[in-house]
Formats: sequence, structure tokens, C-alpha cells
Amino acid sequence: MNFPLTLTEISVWLAVIAIVILVTSVFLGVSPEYSSKIHVDKTRLGIVGIGCGIAFLATIALRFI
Repeated sequence: MNFPLTLTEISVWLAVIAIVILVTSVFLGVSPEYSSKIHVDKTRLGIVGIGCGIAFLATIALRFI
């Protein structure tokens, strides 16, 4: 059975997700009027964004190997 996604597609997906999550965590920290309405742990959201970024870098390293 073949995996339907290639390493390049997974890499691009991880990069986009990391950027969206990190931008969201930054905007929640900057604008207090939105952060008072949304109850999200900004620290955990930033950690998840950094984790997606590290996973993206791991897929880039796998392509070079």
C-alpha cells in the first residue's frame, strides 16, 4: 500500500500549519480585546507552533539524507 502523501507535501503542510499557529499566538498576545473573548493558552499554542516548525525542519533534513 502506498502512502498518499509525499515527503514534500508533508513538509509544506507542516510549514503552513507552523506559520498559522505562531501568527495566531502572537496576535492573541498583542490584542487584549480578542484574548479576553477567546480562552486559549497562548504559551501552549506557541509551543505547538514551534513543535510543528521543528517537525518541518526534520522533514527538510530527511530530504537531504
